[in-house]
Amino acid sequence: MVGKATSMAEFKLLVREAMAEIDDLRASIEYDEEYMGGALGFIDELEAAVKQLYESIENGTYQPKQGELPFMEIVRNADAQLLPFKHLFSRIEETHKQGF
Repeated sequence: MVGKATSMAEFKLLVREAMAEIDDLRASIEYDEEYMGGALGFIDELEAAVKQLYESIENGTYQPKQGELPFMEIVRNADAQLLPFKHLFSRIEETHKQGF
């Protein structure tokens, strides 16, 4: 998949994939806190914001094109070594801003 999602179903899958990546990141932190410990500064906030987005999709309250998604500042400021799936968040944001 490249670029923005073309349907709500695909968008929902992207957000679920982001949630899975965050779970993996949390496991990486637990495994190697010395190397991945920098992610402790943002993982809780990132996880909460992505879960909130997913819940809004699930309950039908999601509103596309309503400004930047709350987690994008975290994503922009995170080191790529600590957040190697930044591209996934970019796709989610692109879809959010441009629609399907």
